[in-house]
Amino acid sequence: MIETWILISLGGIVLLLLFSAFFSGSETSLTAVSRARMLQLEKDGKPAARRVNHLTEDRERLIGAILLGNNLVNILASSIAAAVFLRLFGEAGVAYATLVMTMLVLIFAEVLPKTYALSNPDRFAQAVSAPISVFVLIFAPIVAAVQAIVRGTLRVFGANVEGPVLSSHDELRGHIDLHHQEGGVVKDDRDMLGGVLDLRELTVDDVMVHRKNITMIDADLPVSDIISSALNSPHTRLPLFKGDSENIIGVLHARDLARALLKSGGDAGAIDLQKVMREPWFVPETTELQDQLNAFREKREHFALAVDEYGALMGLVTLEDILEEIVGEIEDEHDIVVEGVRMEEDGVWLIDGHTPIRDVNRALDWDLPDEEAVTMAGLVIHESQTIPETGQVFSFHGVRFEILERRRNQIALMRVTELPEEA
Repeated sequence: MIETWILISLGGIVLLLLFSAFFSGSETSLTAVSRARMLQLEKDGKPAARRVNHLTEDRERLIGAILLGNNLVNILASSIAAAVFLRLFGEAGVAYATLVMTMLVLIFAEVLPKTYALSNPDRFAQAVSAPISVFVLIFAPIVAAVQAIVRGTLRVFGANVEGPVLSSHDELRGHIDLHHQEGGVVKDDRDMLGGVLDLRELTVDDVMVHRKNITMIDADLPVSDIISSALNSPHTRLPLFKGDSENIIGVLHARDLARALLKSGGDAGAIDLQKVMREPWFVPETTELQDQLNAFREKREHFALAVDEYGALMGLVTLEDILEEIVGEIEDEHDIVVEGVRMEEDGVWLIDGHTPIRDVNRALDWDLPDEEAVTMAGLVIHESQTIPETGQVFSFHGVRFEILERRRNQIALMRVTELPEEA
């Protein structure tokens, strides 16, 4: 009779350990599962993927139910084992039961199922989604009570338990960087995906062509000269000003001029520029790039002039400028290629002062800060708190900057070297 009771008890312990392994593996797989893949599988009509997505929508309730079930079976298995070992070994049975159950739970109910779940999270999560859904439903009242107690206790100690720690953008960026480090995402793809996420963090003044570098045409010039300048320019769209360069009266499009020339039989003097030029579009320089991209799409425009809060012209931004933040530099057969970053020797670079910091970070895979300055010259001035002289050398952010050329108050060229990391 006693032997039968012991055999039944041992069988119960094995069954409870299997339940414990089930709960442990389920916890690991459902927290490590790829939500993006589950969403795609759900769109493909997979019921298991739909259950997984439903479970992971409320992770707190899910984890609470799994932990409750896991603790119940572990404690029950330990209690039965203690009773069996007490009957077999007397008072020493408690120590034997603790040692044996610790080893069994650790190996077969924790490490083994979690290792398998980590290696096959998507498959494991779909397989356990149906029974786990049942347990979540059964344990829901108890889990809700536990949640209330936990949240109340944390609030007593001033802990904030509301809201996610990371935004979805931060999580995506972290995943991209992680996969790049592991070799799953090449640098160009990482930069492109990161560029999409950066559109909400950048504004027009971060990517615009500064007003000093804008090619404009004086409207007071003869029409033939204006047309000749426009058609010989590498740019398709050119602002037209009258009197003062701040007074932009229109924008000339090379295609519109070509059509007008065709209609006039090649007679430039017969073209009425007032009818050919387009209305200038002014946008605040503080506009987010994502909003400006949407505005370009809605207006079917590719070109806008950026102004500050006082209405003063600050620069221009094009659709191509925004797209280059995603895909990198775009060059066609009409571009004037200006090499902003040139290798002088291994590990030493010649960089033009007007080169954007973001372009340097992309080209050299660096992480120079671009919050306080847009260009490399602006970064040096911001960090040094002075306008450097030719020959001056600065070191910050793990990089050595040597000023090679200065034009008036503008840094034109610098030699940049990455410093070795300190041991």
